[in-house]
Amino acid sequence: MSHSLGIAIESLVATLLMLTIAYCMLLNKRLKCLKADEHSLKATIGELITATEIAERAIGGLKLTVREVNENLRHQIAAAGGLSEQLDKQLSEGDNVLRRLSRIASAARQPAAEPQPEPPLAQLSPAKAVAAAAQAFADRRRADGIAA
Repeated sequence: MSHSLGIAIESLVATLLMLTIAYCMLLNKRLKCLKADEHSLKATIGELITATEIAERAIGGLKLTVREVNENLRHQIAAAGGLSEQLDKQLSEGDNVLRRLSRIASAARQPAAEPQPEPPLAQLSPAKAVAAAAQAFADRRRADGIAA
């Protein structure tokens, strides 16, 4: 009996060893998959770090570009403001010249003939005042055909 009991125990140990070997093979297979996933994850993390560095450099370049554009725009706005003031001055001077020409034209028409009283030039629109001044200038011709 002791011999059968020994064989039974040895068989049980052998069976348990076989199960342990099978389980170790399963664990080994899973560990290999985990290692492969670890390597691919490391590669992915490396690519992500590289992409992040590239993006940071691009953002730095964009910030520099924004600063340059902002400075350029500030200068252009200042130049446009100066040009606007200059145009305002020229327009007011042009209005003064137009009023003087209108007064000259109305003064030239009055001694000739007054068939109908015209409204004062201040009441005329600027386009009509210019037309009246041009007509008065054309009416005043010298005998040789040159306008006075």
